[in-house]
Amino acid sequence: PAPAEDRPVSTPLTLTRAVAIALENNHEIKAMKSAAAAGRADIGIARSYLLPKISVEERYLRTNNPGYALMSKLNQSRIEAFDFSPDVLNRPEAINDFQSSVFVEQPLFVKKAFVGLQMSRTEWMAKEQDTRRKVEDVVFSVVKAYLNVLTAKAYVDAAKLGVADAEERMRISNVRYRNDVGQYADFLRASTSLAEAKQKLNAAQKGFHLAGRSLGVLLALSDSPVVADEPLDLTLKALSHYTEAGDARADVRALALRGENAQNNVRLAEAGYFPYVGLGGSYSLNDHQAPLGAEGKSWQVMAFLRWDLFDGTKREYERVKAKHQEAQVREHLSAMKKGVSLKIYEAYLNALEANQSIDLALEALKTSEESARLLKRRYENGLSSLSDLLNVQASLEQARASVIERKNAYQTALAALSFESGTLLEDLRIDGKIY
Repeated sequence: PAPAEDRPVSTPLTLTRAVAIALENNHEIKAMKSAAAAGRADIGIARSYLLPKISVEERYLRTNNPGYALMSKLNQSRIEAFDFSPDVLNRPEAINDFQSSVFVEQPLFVKKAFVGLQMSRTEWMAKEQDTRRKVEDVVFSVVKAYLNVLTAKAYVDAAKLGVADAEERMRISNVRYRNDVGQYADFLRASTSLAEAKQKLNAAQKGFHLAGRSLGVLLALSDSPVVADEPLDLTLKALSHYTEAGDARADVRALALRGENAQNNVRLAEAGYFPYVGLGGSYSLNDHQAPLGAEGKSWQVMAFLRWDLFDGTKREYERVKAKHQEAQVREHLSAMKKGVSLKIYEAYLNALEANQSIDLALEALKTSEESARLLKRRYENGLSSLSDLLNVQASLEQARASVIERKNAYQTALAALSFESGTLLEDLRIDGKIY
């Protein structure tokens, strides 16, 4: 069987189900989740600098160097009295030394590691917010694509009405011509009008199939899904609701967290002035014949403090750089908040305008339908020309298209307003656990 993500959806797809499929299969969301998981792994990497380091080493040495030869025999516990004679000390025979060692080092105070651990946690939280914003972006794209499919379907229905109207006009003109009360030219014009209406229907069907395929791509499907005629469940709230929510938008929170890390970066640079304190130890086996031999055994325990007193002013410049980067992020955050506020205000005005336009479009459709009805009756009775009827029919088709556009524009404007304020998932009642 085909993979789940490539299997076409044959049952009518609701918006809620479409969003669920996108959140499960969308490639961009999967990539962002992997990036967030990588950020979580960075926490473990940062924590590792505070944990003990244990290493094992096997070393082989063959030498006739007087100092190394004496120390090797000493480590092997094979020193005898004649080893201290001047001839043996000055001109020793070549000696083998197999040394097996275990080393342990435990940091006690590493300022940079503590700051780095905190920074990795903060960056992971920022990536989580990036993922949430990507989810919102994909959901918004799915909503728009879903609405586009419904709009394209409405255009097809309107185009079918146009074909039906054109067929009726051609029938009437044919009847009038056969009864010698109409002109053959009217019949030809009606036939041309029918052909144009069918062409519009073909274009509308093409747009419908393309809109469906675009939605399928967002859902990582290999075919166009069958879409249920489900209206978008969004309502227009007060402007203050959206502006207050905008301050907590996911990408705003992500940048605020990175602002905290910019401050931590200053602390990281200043941590270079602190010493490195730790404990260490080793246990060694020495043998002159074979690896892992134990002719001699020894151990060491140590405490150490490592302090870089001068590094060529590197720390000073790192601190200056970090402070400038902190100021940079702070300015970016202020600019983003103002930009979000403007986007929300613009989206709110767009929603108001789109809502008002629906009533105007419905009124225009109502008057166009009445005009078309009256002109059709007048043409049937020979009181009006076909040209007048075609003109009013064109107005009717435009009015039908306008209603479809306005309704879609309002639904899209509501979704855009929720997206800009960062409340789209809540407004669509999408469970946060789904992503």
